[in-house]
Amino acid sequence: MTASPRVWLVTGSSTGIGRALVTELLARGESVAATARDPRTLADLRPSGAGTLWTARLDVTDPERIRQVVDAAARALGRLDVVVSNAGYALVGAAEEASGEQVDRQIRTNLTGPIHLARAVLPYLRAQGGGRIVQVSSMAGQRGSPGTAVYCATKWGVEGFFESLAAEVKGFGIGVTIVEPGTVSTGFFGRSKELTTASPGYAGTPAAILRRRAQDGRLPCRGDLAKMAAAVVDVATGPTAPLRLALGSDAYASIRRGLTARLADLEDQRELAFSTDLNAGDGSTPSTPHRRPEGNDDAHHRPGARQPR
Repeated sequence: MTASPRVWLVTGSSTGIGRALVTELLARGESVAATARDPRTLADLRPSGAGTLWTARLDVTDPERIRQVVDAAARALGRLDVVVSNAGYALVGAAEEASGEQVDRQIRTNLTGPIHLARAVLPYLRAQGGGRIVQVSSMAGQRGSPGTAVYCATKWGVEGFFESLAAEVKGFGIGVTIVEPGTVSTGFFGRSKELTTASPGYAGTPAAILRRRAQDGRLPCRGDLAKMAAAVVDVATGPTAPLRLALGSDAYASIRRGLTARLADLEDQRELAFSTDLNAGDGSTPSTPHRRPEGNDDAHHRPGARQPR
């Protein structure tokens, strides 16, 4: 990374992890381009020391506005070192209960918005020889749960896109980190949520119970926003950075359970999987190589690779 102050672009800066990140960055004297659908929500933020705060209105469902804001931020602050794609919200309730408009808006905000943002910032990062994209996902990006099907779909999509993108851009010195937070006090079940309309057919189901608890604010949240923000900044500016970063004991436990169950299912299907090969039954013994799939490593983990700024 470049010497401080670096230039950060953070979307969804009005609440939750986005606001905590901007607060942490300004306290460290960094330069920040903070965006929100209503920039007035950022009026009380103040830069510290050598840092700079630049704000703009941005609704990430508008691809043209994304490009305009990225271009304006780069002009105003001179460069972009770290781009944090954080804007998003949770649609809570059974998938069948959601309206078509709710489904489309969730996807435009949580999935296609981050894709358009990455496409808009990449020309700047490539031209300057490096940088980092930090995509805020969720523990729901690794393990589905009833009552959050549409939300989980967007987060699983984000995970697939940015894992693939990491392999595409590592040769340019650009790093990618996917952040997977657990529950936080003003995030998933705070103001950044939308509820489906309850259907009698789902009364008493896990999806209905989750929606009711989210509506009443009766779900415990373990994550500390300030600690999470500090961890993201430390990791994004450190000498190495992982492709994925889990934050919170609940995120760690949930992701671990999900991965363990998926791996067990896969191992149970090993014989059937190999039996469908073109050469199945020719007497050869199937082999199971134990190596990381191509494209999953970050530039930091490859000797001789260019290091993101």
